[in-house]
Amino acid sequence: MRGRSLSATLAIAFGAITFVVFALVGSMLYYALERQVMQEDDNDIVLISRHVRRLADELSSVPDLREHAARLVSQVLGHREMALRILDADRHLLIQHNAERLGDGASLPVWMQRVPYGERITANALARWQDASGGPMHGIASELRLRDGTTVTAIVSRDMTYRRLLLVHYRDRLYAFGLVGMLLAFVLGWMLSSVALRPLREIAASAATITVDRLDTRIEVQKVPSELRALIESLNAMLDRLHRGFERLSQHTADLAHDMRTPLGNLRGATEVALARERTVDEYQTLLASNLEECERLSRMIESVLFLARAEHPQFVTRLRVLDANAELTRIAQYFEGVAEEANIRLHVEVDGTAKLQADVELFRRAVNNLLANAMRYTPPGKAIVLRATQMAKATRITVANEGTAIDAALLERIFDRFYRADPARKSDSKSAGSAGLGLAIVRTIMELHGGTVHAESDAVSTRFILTFPCRL
Repeated sequence: MRGRSLSATLAIAFGAITFVVFALVGSMLYYALERQVMQEDDNDIVLISRHVRRLADELSSVPDLREHAARLVSQVLGHREMALRILDADRHLLIQHNAERLGDGASLPVWMQRVPYGERITANALARWQDASGGPMHGIASELRLRDGTTVTAIVSRDMTYRRLLLVHYRDRLYAFGLVGMLLAFVLGWMLSSVALRPLREIAASAATITVDRLDTRIEVQKVPSELRALIESLNAMLDRLHRGFERLSQHTADLAHDMRTPLGNLRGATEVALARERTVDEYQTLLASNLEECERLSRMIESVLFLARAEHPQFVTRLRVLDANAELTRIAQYFEGVAEEANIRLHVEVDGTAKLQADVELFRRAVNNLLANAMRYTPPGKAIVLRATQMAKATRITVANEGTAIDAALLERIFDRFYRADPARKSDSKSAGSAGLGLAIVRTIMELHGGTVHAESDAVSTRFILTFPCRL
């Protein structure tokens, strides 16, 4: 299933975030404005009620109240939503202004409690109700006392319909602005993300041009944002590794084909010569022995290549155990003793008494065997090869040292490459006939499987191959 566009995802996220922010901010502003407007309107009702009471305190009787009705009504004049009604003790109407929506006086006890005379008029005495048409109303009923002791009731109210409509209109505008802002953020987010993601599209286009034939091509990093620089550097590093891997694979394939061609050529040439005319039984036996030797050489080469391929697989298993360095090196020296005597080479084993290591016994023996076989090829007759084990604080070192011609320092690392031989002239000599240039490569692979290292040192005195096994004891 095709994934959603990153530009669309970012644009939707921008729009959603903008809407949520607008909604939260708008709601806070709306409720803050509503509270402030209601509080100011309610304060006006409280203040007008107090003024009406103070004016009533100066009036002597009900007739005097009627006579000065204009003074009382003047408190609500100029406010279209404000209303005033004054009732006597029997709920009879004495004065009113704009009070048609208050209902009749008899309904007063149902929805409103009077503030007794002498008690301070505050916003806590406000009553909230709806008129017959459903409009919101706020008001205060307070008790007034004239100088002759007559008690009347003053009702100061305010029609809140206009305020409600104003707040509803403000809220609707906030919603509209929020939707417009969300759409604008979506469009701008789409445009911005498209521009911001252009380097990714350019990277994808550049990567699409890289093929097996163009693995040396790299993605440019000069004009990309700093956030993508690490990604491009990682991709280029991956391409470098792939390029080196393909080059090594091509080189190994060519080297393997070249090295296999020699024994196959020998087999074919010897067989063609033998078939050119009748041969004696001894000659045929000699031919078969020679062919068998070439077959064994091919078999060793193929087996070495297969081992290297299996060792590079992540699921290759090593069975580690503690080994006595002295016993293992002595066993290997005894195995090569007969070959060494024929070549007039002396073998010595020098081991610290407590030298031990943790390794796979088969792989350890194979690594040391390869080093010893390599040393015997290039050790002159009458010289010695030393197998040495040294116990260190955090590692155990196995050294195979032989006297002979020194190896050029520039070649000491390359000699561990597959199919590489330090001296090209030795490729076809008798000592190198059994070597395919894979022995030292196998040694390095074995050490990598053990988490250790291998390196070579060479001078006029001797050439030394050193295996370093990490100490896990």
